[in-house]
Amino acid sequence: IIPGDAAPDRIRRGHVAVVIPVLADLPALTRLVPALQVQAPAELVVVSGRTDPETAAFCREHRCTYLETAANRGAQLDAGAQAVTAPTIWFLHADVEVAPDALAAIEAATAAGAESGCFRFAFQGPPTWYKRLLEALVALRIRLGGIAYGDQGLFARRDTYFACGGFALQPLFEEVRLVKRLRSRGSFRALEQPVRVSTRRWERDGWCHRTLHNRWLALRFALGSPPQALAASYRRLVRSGQEPER
Repeated sequence: IIPGDAAPDRIRRGHVAVVIPVLADLPALTRLVPALQVQAPAELVVVSGRTDPETAAFCREHRCTYLETAANRGAQLDAGAQAVTAPTIWFLHADVEVAPDALAAIEAATAAGAESGCFRFAFQGPPTWYKRLLEALVALRIRLGGIAYGDQGLFARRDTYFACGGFALQPLFEEVRLVKRLRSRGSFRALEQPVRVSTRRWERDGWCHRTLHNRWLALRFALGSPPQALAASYRRLVRSGQEPER
């Protein structure tokens, strides 16, 4: 971990710390952080995968903790988890939209006995039939015990996170092992509130192509393909759309 600018006066009003991995995500971060801060998180940690003076300055201005690691989302997420002290950690991608009562929903769920969980997957923007279809398929996967991915706003009690080994230190599918272990404890809760994901990749690549590509990567991972090779495939698709690597 390369230390960045730790906020000298972290907000400590709630019981949930928020960890956000970023890589050239400042425009999205400027929308997400204010929406989170009105919900009064205990701590808000931004972990950059590169040296980023503009993001560091934004974090100082908004009283967030800023850290730097190598550009590896699993390592970034784990570095954020290592840095916080709040009893519950909420992991968010920078380009999502969260419900106004999302943090309160986490606190209510953990108070009721949930050790971990996720939010309902939904898309940003106006509803369409194909968005509703994909959202329903994700909801069905979760109900059947499938993997909840990072774009669903995973959360876990801090002690449970470390007991389950945390995120794998890899650039893609870093959450799979963790979610399986969290589910095996029997107290994983899928919340009704949505976390709305950006549609830009689906719109850029085509809704069918992007969805099938995601499933193809997941199948290859399940069959044993190294995450580094899958990440390289993912980056090739990203570069074709002139979008920053993740």
